[in-house]
Amino acid sequence: MAIDVPRSQQLMKERLVKPPWLKVKAPGSPEYLDTMKIVKGLSLHTVCEEAHCPNIGECWSHHTATFMIMGEQCTRRCHFCSVKDGTIETLEPLDPFEPHRVGVAIKKLQLKHAVITSVDRDDVSDFGAEHFLQTVTSVHRNAPDCNVELLIPDLRGERRSLERILEAGVQVLNHNVETVPRLYKRVRPGSGYIRSLSILRWAKEIDPAVRTKSGIMVGLGEQRDEVLALMDDLRDAGVDIMTIGQYLRPTAKQMPVKAFITPEEFEDYRQEGESRGFLFVESGPLVRSSYHAWKHTSDEA
Repeated sequence: MAIDVPRSQQLMKERLVKPPWLKVKAPGSPEYLDTMKIVKGLSLHTVCEEAHCPNIGECWSHHTATFMIMGEQCTRRCHFCSVKDGTIETLEPLDPFEPHRVGVAIKKLQLKHAVITSVDRDDVSDFGAEHFLQTVTSVHRNAPDCNVELLIPDLRGERRSLERILEAGVQVLNHNVETVPRLYKRVRPGSGYIRSLSILRWAKEIDPAVRTKSGIMVGLGEQRDEVLALMDDLRDAGVDIMTIGQYLRPTAKQMPVKAFITPEEFEDYRQEGESRGFLFVESGPLVRSSYHAWKHTSDEA
């Protein structure tokens, strides 16, 4: 009896060439160039650039960017990420004027929804909590009508740092679990699955009104039942919004893609997520944490 094998598993056995559904238009629109001018003119970093995001052309053309604060060097060694590694010798002190510049940039871009993330700064005593708070305060001052979404690191599991961040008042608190528990040691050796779930659970306890959000990459070797179990874990932690996107190897230094997940499989994950009660599930090959993020705070989400 023949057994149907998911197309993604078939692709694992073949030479992994990007399928047609992963093709994106090269950036270069006037709006894209305007966004680049503002970001560069204020000496800011974006995760769009640092992580080689495939959606940079689309998002920047809509004057949307995910700002990455606290420098461009990270103290973790995640094997999927292209952000530069930092050491005690190379890490620079946090820039006290950066929060102001982020607020000015968001005002100039006339954003209604801003996403702010950071590198991991385990060298800083509060892991950057105060810097996050100052940045959000600057956004509120410069662009009072703009919703703020934070995509934060795990803060080494320090609840007090999370409490400080949430004092700023944000609409969405995002922390990505990134992958299924079985793959953590290979994908995120410096992080912990339970620690990440705790951050998300605590956020709801600290501020029940905040919408919590988390995301994963697929195509790293996970199985469908593992993804569904992860969905259950996120819902148990009170997570409202989930994003699911295809892992794409940024450079040859990062771990390889194990499989290209088909649009049909992403649709299956979306339906499974919605059946579990998430307010919003963004699932697709090109989905990233901040992709279409403005939708996630709408009354319909």
